Amino acid sequence: MTAHVRFKQADVKRAAAGTIAAGLPIAKIEIDPNGKIVIITGSPKSASEVNEWADLE
Repeated sequence: MTAHVRFKQADVKRAAAGTIAAGLPIAKIEIDPNGKIVIITGSPKSASEVNEWADLE
């Protein structure tokens, strides 16, 4: 038996389009295991700024 799809690509597109239409930049989109879509606004961090291992140094 397969798992029920909790969200669809159209759901993410709709949420992102609404955020952009409101004039807010999107920094990150998170989707939790239950299908909840969270859009974090602001300027996206560049790849050089993101270092998930930095706290271990």
